[in-house]
Amino acid sequence: MEKRDYTIGFLVDQSPEEVFAAICNVRKWWSEGIEGSADKVGDRFIHSVLDLHRCDIAVKEMVPARKVVWRVVDNYFSFTKDKTEWTGTEIVFDIARAGDRTELRFTHLGLVPEYECYDVCRDGWSTYISSLRELIATGKGQPNIGEARTGSEQRLIRAKGA
Repeated sequence: MEKRDYTIGFLVDQSPEEVFAAICNVRKWWSEGIEGSADKVGDRFIHSVLDLHRCDIAVKEMVPARKVVWRVVDNYFSFTKDKTEWTGTEIVFDIARAGDRTELRFTHLGLVPEYECYDVCRDGWSTYISSLRELIATGKGQPNIGEARTGSEQRLIRAKGA
């Protein structure tokens, strides 16, 4: 069966432990405005982008230097008919050695092309996973700092006339 969930990956020279630590440091690669924490199983955090998107995420699983799994507990999109498209989906970070490098495979289970938000979300995840890669490789990510960062976010803001 064909995998349809959104997935992206990359290789870095850093150790699996460094990759794991960077994933958990969500304010340094995803959004400086995240409320809550993502440090241990059971933690919850809220991510939001202006009035476009807000999601409540629970840390479901953590295997140091190997895996992180988040579950979207609640979600709101202002730009889709089904405002809750992400609710119940899971966000998975798989970490593995690949020779002398480390591979990170990111998968958003349940984020599929049939979702109205798919193109915007694909653009968002591509941008923020690139930021995560920068954080891992250089020590500095490019998180959202409270404004529209991706091209899709900027187009949605312009369409709203904001």
